[in-house]
Amino acid sequence: MSLPEIIEEAMHLKPQDRYIIIENLIHSLNKPDIEIDKIWIQESQKRLKAYKEGTIKTLSYDQVFSE
Repeated sequence: MSLPEIIEEAMHLKPQDRYIIIENLIHSLNKPDIEIDKIWIQESQKRLKAYKEGTIKTLSYDQVFSE
């Protein structure tokens, strides 16, 4: 079955069934990437260490959201 045929068939489904298909497709795209998670963990640990040591420039809430 071709992509256009799949879409045409899906358009004949009840809205709640189309929603289930959409949710499953979106979920399949949002699978976690373990390597990216590891990189972000390392980065967050590095930033926290720098913050605690006072070697990183910080901004207050007001500075960030003043505009």
